Amino acid sequence: MASGFFAILDDIAALMDDVALTTKIATRKTAGILGDDLAVNAEKATGFLADRELPILWAITKGSLINKLIIVPIALLLNAFFPVAITYILLLGGCYLAYEGAEKIIHYFSKDSTHKQPVILESKQNESAIDQEKAKIKSAITTDFILSVEIVIIALGTVTGAASVTQIVTVSLVAVLATIGVYGIVALIVRMDDAGYQLIKRSNHTGLLSTVGQGLVKALPVVIRILNVVGTAALLLVAGGIFVHNIHSLHNLFPALPDFVKEFGIGLIVGLVIVGLFAGFKALRTLIKPSGV
Repeated sequence: MASGFFAILDDIAALMDDVALTTKIATRKTAGILGDDLAVNAEKATGFLADRELPILWAITKGSLINKLIIVPIALLLNAFFPVAITYILLLGGCYLAYEGAEKIIHYFSKDSTHKQPVILESKQNESAIDQEKAKIKSAITTDFILSVEIVIIALGTVTGAASVTQIVTVSLVAVLATIGVYGIVALIVRMDDAGYQLIKRSNHTGLLSTVGQGLVKALPVVIRILNVVGTAALLLVAGGIFVHNIHSLHNLFPALPDFVKEFGIGLIVGLVIVGLFAGFKALRTLIKPSGV
C-alpha cells in the first residue's frame, strides 16, 4: 500500500514537471498576444473618473475570468473532436477585432472638434455616465473574449502532443496567468497618478520622491494617449495576424513586406470593408423603414 502511495506521488511530481515545462513554453509563445492584450485592455480601462477606475477594472477582470472559464473547456473539446472549427472561430474573432480597430480610426478622423455638446440636466448626465460605463465594460469584455480565444488556442497548440491532463492543466494555468498578469499591470497603469500624489505628499513636495511623484502624475496623460494609439494598432495587428496565419493565400501575399506591416494592412483593409458593409446596411434600413410605415 505504501509503495502504491509513493507511486501516486511520483506520478503527480512527473505531471507537475511536465506542466511546468509546457506552461513555460506556452507562456513564451503567447507573449506577443499578451502584449497586444495589455495594450488593448489598458486603453479600454482608462478614461473613467478616478474613483470608478478600479471598480470598472474589477468588473472587466471578472468578465475576463468568465471568458476563460467558457473558452478553455470549449477549446479543449473542439481540439479533440472538431479541430477545424477553431480556425473559423479565430477568423470570426479577427473580423470583430478588425472592425473595432477600423471604427476607432474612422471615429478619430471624422469627429468634429468644434462640435459643442448641448447642456443637459445633472440626472441625465449621471444616467449617461452609467450607460457609458456599461457600454465600455461590455466592449472590453467582448474584445477580451476574442483575444482570450487566441491566447488559449496558441497555448493549446504548444501542448498538442501531450497527455490530456497536461493539456488541461497547462491551458488553464496560462489562461489564469494571462488574466492576472494583464489586468494587474493595467491596474498599476491606471493608478499611476495616485501613486505619484502619495509620493509628493509623503515627501512634503521636496526631494527625489517628490520629483518621481510629479513625473508619474505628468506621465499618466501621455501614457493614456500612447495606449490609445497602441491599443488600436494592436487590434488591427492581431486581426491581421489571424488572417495571415490561417488563410494560405494571404500568408504568401507580399513576401518581401515585414510581417507587422502586412498584418496591420490586412487588418485595416478587412476592418474598413466591414465598417463599410455595416454603414451600407444601416443606410439601407433607413431608406426602407419610412416606406414601410
